[in-house]
This record gives sequence, C-alpha cells and structure tokens, in this order.
Amino acid sequence: MTHPIIFDTDPGVDDAQAIAIALAHPDIELLGMTTTYGNVDVTTATHNALLLAELADTTIPVAQGAAAPLVKPRHPAPAHIHGANGLGDIELPSVQGQAESRSAAQFIVDTVNARPGEVSLVAVGPLGNLAAALQLDPTLIDKVKQVVVMGGSIKEGGNVTPVAEANIFNDPHAAARVLTAGWPLVMVGLDVTHRCVLSPSHMARIEAGQGKLGKVLAGSYAFYRDFYREMLGIDGCCPHDSCALAWLVRPDLFTTQRGHLNVATEGEAEGQTIFAPEHRGYIEPRWSQTPLTDVCLGVDGEAVVEWITETLA
Repeated sequence: MTHPIIFDTDPGVDDAQAIAIALAHPDIELLGMTTTYGNVDVTTATHNALLLAELADTTIPVAQGAAAPLVKPRHPAPAHIHGANGLGDIELPSVQGQAESRSAAQFIVDTVNARPGEVSLVAVGPLGNLAAALQLDPTLIDKVKQVVVMGGSIKEGGNVTPVAEANIFNDPHAAARVLTAGWPLVMVGLDVTHRCVLSPSHMARIEAGQGKLGKVLAGSYAFYRDFYREMLGIDGCCPHDSCALAWLVRPDLFTTQRGHLNVATEGEAEGQTIFAPEHRGYIEPRWSQTPLTDVCLGVDGEAVVEWITETLA
C-alpha cells in the first residue's frame, strides 16, 4: 500500500530525519511539505525543507505557513536544541528552489480536494497550518484519509513544561481545534517517541546510505545528541518525527487506545493533552464529549529505530 501524504513540518533535526524517510520509503508518496514556525522561524523552516529535498535530488512542492500561534505570543525558537539554523549550526549549501505561491493552508485544501479519501496529513510541528486549513474548508474532516500528529503526551509528562509537549504547547489553541475536529486522527506522542533511541551506530549506517543528505543528517545529529546526553542522559536522540511515519507504514509496531482528547489552552496546564479512554466513566461527562481518536501508548522502540535505519541505509 502506498501512502500519499502532506508532511507538515518545522525542520528541525528530527524533522530532517523524517523528511529523509518520506523521500526514501517506497510506500510513501510525498505530495508536498508545508512549513511552520516551531523548532525554527517559518522562513528558516521553508529554507530547510527545500534544501533537504534538493540534497536528496528531488523536487517537492513546499508551501510556507504559520509564522506564529493563533492566540498566544510566540516563544523563541529552541536554538540550544536544534541550532540557530535548525540543523545543528552546521554549514549548509545554498538553496536553488523556492516555495509555492500558495499558503500552506491553501496547499493542504487544494491537495486533499484533488484526491479525496486518499491523502494523509502527517503533522510534526505546531498545528496552525492544519487549523487554518480547517478554517478554509471545514469539509476536510470528511475528505482526508487520516491525520497523524506527532505531539502531545498522556502518561509520559511534558518536555517543555511538567505536563506539555513542545508542539502542543507552542500553539495549544490550534492543537485543540485539530485534535478535536472529528477527522480520523492518531496522536503519536512522547509516550512512544521517548521509547525510541537512535544511536550513533544507527546514524553511521544512515550517513553511509544517504549521500549528500546523509552528511547533513549526521552533522545535525551530533548537535542534537549533545542535548540529549545532557538533558536525558542517553547516548543518541529520540527520533520523534520519524515515529509518526513509522506509525503510518508500520502501525503493527505500536499499541493504541481509542478515546477522547482535550487540550488545556490556559493556566498552569497550558498545552497539556488530556485523554479520556472510550467507555470510561468520570465524575462529569465533559472529558468524553470530543470526537473519538486513537492515541499511541506503547511501542516496540528497537523495531521502530531499526525500521528508520533500514529505510535510510
């Protein structure tokens, strides 16, 4: 089975790894990339998306999107994690191509409407572009094949606050709109991405197999690896965004649970994803009134990392 996708991204070291997978895997048809602020500002995100495709000797449509959250002020990009240029501050070649004239939201609407029932949206950054696409065309909820969101956390806790994952925290209002829209959706969050560790030996295999792109992946990985060693005490990195594509192609490697998602948009819990399992009763019904979604809660982490490596090596 081939999976036609739009990849919504804020590249980002782990985004770069995932983009390489989307370009390389024979079962993924990458229809285009839409860019957002997050790991970097949106202009840098667009530059990086164009560059990564060019390094893989392909031409993929790239449409620029959200530059800031829907409501809250934008936090500075985490240069200490991804580097100021998003790719570990390594030296990068110039970009030849340019972005689409259409906005990211319009690109999503046009592409889904051209192939109703076929296109999956894989979103690995803040969710403003998907929220904007829904605003342009609310009927998208019945036309997409599925939506895969890398973000959120149910039992794992947060990575930018005690309870919130970065993508959801960066734009909780957009996340609330997207995660409760009623389209077929699965959330691939920290509960599973933190169980996957891409080691230096894995990256060496990837570098050897990816030519010019492999050099950038390996160089940016070295910067990212330093952050993970200091913050989590692991020798490697969690390939968060690649896990969304792993779920798309190999859902058998994950354990999911069906239920209702909510997002806290204000206060101390801002950005927290709240999950109420299907058929579970609570003291009030308010947590179980959103549409049903699927949430990844378990994973064979070693198998996912091997799938990533084999795809790119």
